Amino acid sequence: MPQSESSTFKTLMRLVPYAKKAIPRLVLGIFAGIAAHMFALAIPQFLQDLVNSLVAGGVDALIPAVGFIVLLGVMEAGFVLLRRWLVLTPGTHVEAGMRNTLYEKLQDLPVAFHDRWPSGQLLSRAVSDLHLIRRWMSFGLVLFVANFITIVAGLFILFTFSFWLGLIFFVTTVPIWIAGFAFEAKYKVVARLSQDQSGDLATRVEEAVHGVRVLKSFGRGAFAASQFSSQASDLQSTEMRKAKAVANIWLYLILIPELAIGLSMLAGVWLVAQGEMSVGTLVAFFATAMVLRWPTESLGFLLSFTLEAKTATERFFEVMDELNPITDPKSPKQVADPKGLLEFRDVVFRYPDAAEDTAPLLDGVNLRIQPGESVALIGLTGCGKSTLTALTTRLYEVTGGSITIDGVDIREVSRAELRTLIAMAFEDATLFSSSVRDNVLLGNENENEADLKQALEIAQAQFAYELPDGLDTTIGEEGLSLSGGQRQRLALARAVAAKPRILVLDDPLSALDVDTEAMVEDALRHVLKDTTALIVAHRPSTVMLADKVALLEDGKITAFGTHQELLRNSQHYRYVITSLDEEQKEREVNI
Repeated sequence: MPQSESSTFKTLMRLVPYAKKAIPRLVLGIFAGIAAHMFALAIPQFLQDLVNSLVAGGVDALIPAVGFIVLLGVMEAGFVLLRRWLVLTPGTHVEAGMRNTLYEKLQDLPVAFHDRWPSGQLLSRAVSDLHLIRRWMSFGLVLFVANFITIVAGLFILFTFSFWLGLIFFVTTVPIWIAGFAFEAKYKVVARLSQDQSGDLATRVEEAVHGVRVLKSFGRGAFAASQFSSQASDLQSTEMRKAKAVANIWLYLILIPELAIGLSMLAGVWLVAQGEMSVGTLVAFFATAMVLRWPTESLGFLLSFTLEAKTATERFFEVMDELNPITDPKSPKQVADPKGLLEFRDVVFRYPDAAEDTAPLLDGVNLRIQPGESVALIGLTGCGKSTLTALTTRLYEVTGGSITIDGVDIREVSRAELRTLIAMAFEDATLFSSSVRDNVLLGNENENEADLKQALEIAQAQFAYELPDGLDTTIGEEGLSLSGGQRQRLALARAVAAKPRILVLDDPLSALDVDTEAMVEDALRHVLKDTTALIVAHRPSTVMLADKVALLEDGKITAFGTHQELLRNSQHYRYVITSLDEEQKEREVNI
């Protein structure tokens, strides 16, 4: 996952396109920060004349000078307030825009990408990493630039007071910059490790929450807790390494300026004693050095902040740079007046992450489903039935051959149009944290209430009306507040409500009892009269629902015809259907 090593500046510059609208206010914020520091640096200039005047016995200038110094302090505070006002809002807009862009990218990337990326890693990028980038952009970047310019300007002023004192102060602080470079080399490694471990920990939490029923049923809660504790301890150790690295740089940032001031004071007192410097100039020198103390000490915090922002930016672009092999054609074709003729022509498929010498899962599938015809797809477990159905909506891309609708290759049609022509219902019914109505009408652009009612009737999902708020009842996360059969019926209703020309059902009735399945199948027969259907069957009763049956064996369709024809002519079909019959009898005994 990690990208190649690049400089901090080059990496952070990639944020510019996302921050274009915020740049003017961020620049003004930097100028406001610089102005605040310049007013602070101006105060020692007046102290020089004031002290010299007091030493000479002139007290008349005391009150005006003090008043002017107070005015400079008020101006400094005003510009600090202005800086904060300028930078707070734009950063939140940048964060929101980047989060929306990342979410759109995740929706666009193929299923193969999500198969290999842990959800916790994606979640940590969308939340904590973007939050870190926003904070750095609003505060870290602004303060880093303003403080650096202040240090340069302050050093110049110190040299104007006394070349030798300025030189002593500058040479003494050189180790800070050396320590900073060494700190960067160490900290960027541990910062990246920390953020990756945070993503892994988020994945562990998500898995434990979603699988809490399994963990409880097997009494493995303590085991899951120990795994979480182990990962949390690893993250704690990494955070301690970060803290130690920051503590080490702070040692230099605090000790060296103190040493520089001490040496400068010794030299300054000697120069005053020799009459080569006035007392006012010495006071102004040290007042300026104290103004530079915070900008100098903040470099450690700002440097670590910047390195963490760099790592967060790298993690963000690891997702954004991911190439999507499943794209829309430059000039999409339209399936005019779609009839629903679905055809697989010499389809070959190998999973993207599979080794090149691995045999294809599907190796030359040929299947033609006429408009309005329903075909049951059966085969032994692991033969590729579900994968074949996923190819119809380009959840995966065919490795070879083609799939056509009414003679048009699905790769020549936009994905949006393709997925209005085909609707799918999966065995693993995923529902969203929304109302029953929103879940069922997810694929129905018109949100037609008549379609909603009909879909619920066909799927035998009338139980939805009896929920606490009826169809407006909010379903819990992933529908886990419902039974498996209820989730499957709502998922089937969602596919039916989309009013597709082609309906692809990946064993959507596996969690239903025999009586409910019979009612659903009876209702589906009326729908399937006008709709082309490809049905993955794991029960003989589901096979009976279809007009014809396709037998998938060794990556190919080896038999095609009616149930009776295949029983007579295919030995492998008889073996598969007998296996399905035995599985159904076992289910009925357990119900």
